[in-house]
Amino acid sequence: MVLPTQGHLLRIFIGEDDHYEGKPLYEWIVQRAREQGLAGATVIRGLEGFGAHSRLHTAKFLRLSEDLPIIIEIVDTLEKIEAFLPLIDKAIEEGLATIEKVEIRFYRSGKNQ
Repeated sequence: MVLPTQGHLLRIFIGEDDHYEGKPLYEWIVQRAREQGLAGATVIRGLEGFGAHSRLHTAKFLRLSEDLPIIIEIVDTLEKIEAFLPLIDKAIEEGLATIEKVEIRFYRSGKNQ
């Protein structure tokens, strides 16, 4: 797959405890992104954060986790991201999605194609 030098970053903020169709929501979203042929997805687990409810989620205490923030990042063309958003919208009950322009410097697998 070849990406243009000007792309877009979809960033989705959800909670670690969020689920959809019996699996963690972040896994479900990544699977949908792969099925739709998006360039790739990365899931990042945050150490601390708060959202629309202003409830602090943190890993500082003795508990292993307290519904820690999860960020899913996907870079592709705006057209593919815009087509993807309606497919996942129903699954996200609480969260935030942003889109921003990015300059793509390279996208390669390291294997001879």
